Amino acid sequence: MAMRRHMLGWTAAAALALPGAAGAQPIPLGHLMDLSGGTSDVGTPYSQGVNDTFAWVNKTRGGVAGRPVNVMATDYGYQAPRAVSQYQAWSRDRVVGIMGWGTADTEALVRFVTRDKVPYVSGSYSAALTDAGGKSGRQGVEAAPFNFFYGPSYSDGLRAMLQWAAEDWKAKGRPGKPKYVHMGANHPYPNSPKAAGEALAQELGFEVLPPVTFALTPGDYTAQCLTLKNQGANYAYLGNTAGSNISVLRACQTAGVDVQFLGNVWGMDENAMKAAGAAANGVVFPVRTAAVWGQQAPGMAQVQAISKMSDAAGTAYRPVHYLAGICSAMLMVEAMETAAANGGQVTGERIRDGFYARKDWVPKGFEGVCSPSNFTPTDHRGQLEIALYRSRVAGDTSNGSVQDLVGKGTIKLEKVTTVSLPRKPEWLGW
Repeated sequence: MAMRRHMLGWTAAAALALPGAAGAQPIPLGHLMDLSGGTSDVGTPYSQGVNDTFAWVNKTRGGVAGRPVNVMATDYGYQAPRAVSQYQAWSRDRVVGIMGWGTADTEALVRFVTRDKVPYVSGSYSAALTDAGGKSGRQGVEAAPFNFFYGPSYSDGLRAMLQWAAEDWKAKGRPGKPKYVHMGANHPYPNSPKAAGEALAQELGFEVLPPVTFALTPGDYTAQCLTLKNQGANYAYLGNTAGSNISVLRACQTAGVDVQFLGNVWGMDENAMKAAGAAANGVVFPVRTAAVWGQQAPGMAQVQAISKMSDAAGTAYRPVHYLAGICSAMLMVEAMETAAANGGQVTGERIRDGFYARKDWVPKGFEGVCSPSNFTPTDHRGQLEIALYRSRVAGDTSNGSVQDLVGKGTIKLEKVTTVSLPRKPEWLGW
């Protein structure tokens, strides 16, 4: 199947209609999306958040510094070779930045974007992308000075959950060592935090069990659940996206497995809670934003205005990944604005430097929604204050929309705690 290319930005002709943009040269920006592949369940709302944000910036601000942003959005089906091919095409378009997606493709493109000086804001939160200066010395980790992402790395998210789990075990007063197991596909994305998580689990006093593999796609995972049950696992990390995690949660509920599941940032959301029903109750996972849809926050009015770019009626419920897409896009927007300040050129190097221009960076107007980020030329671990939430399902989710279920309180996201991780040098890139 050929890649679908969605020209969701503004062409030069359309740009003429934008306020203050008459005759302005559009800024070319790539956007790699998964709308049809193995992670499309979460890739779709995230990419919609990104696309709506740039459409809103073009409509309400006339783009960046009077220039519309021409977003060249492409569904690559979560296939890394297609991403590399698309990057080559974008190179001919002279894109100055890219909103990227998956771990395998983002890591495959690190050398390309470094060579070409193209800032790359990925949906992958692989810790290997945080070693901007190439100083970690870890095997297989290379300098990634042009790679950024909004949120904690997969490894740091897991570290935060393991610290919570250790305290949770103590609070329950249960005897012996808690047993921890890593679960997910044999793929760069779920494998990314595996070693880091197992190392910290052992350090915290967990018994680390052999990993349990399950595919990125939905299926029958009864065997995996029986393995958890037979091993007596107490805490299990779900490294896949929500789509296949739902299958595991349902199978384990049927098998009577008593385990505390820990999801990665893509591993659970409101749509998955509706789909999995009671099986999703109690999953703990990191949430990247300071608020979720419908909560009161100073920046929520801006978020709702962005949402209307693709939902004019303003009735759609937006899951956590949509909000993360907005915050990710706004980092790119403000880095571009910094590059353009005082008549500067919007180049890749200047955009990259824009990521270093602010401390505790929250995009203007998005206070209370986008959590603060901090980047330095050697360390791209943007978030080390990690908010953990628990999914709560209090009844039948088979009838009604997510909006209805949230409104009735049938499903909700419950804040558990915020874990502050130290910026340990030995954790950089790992």
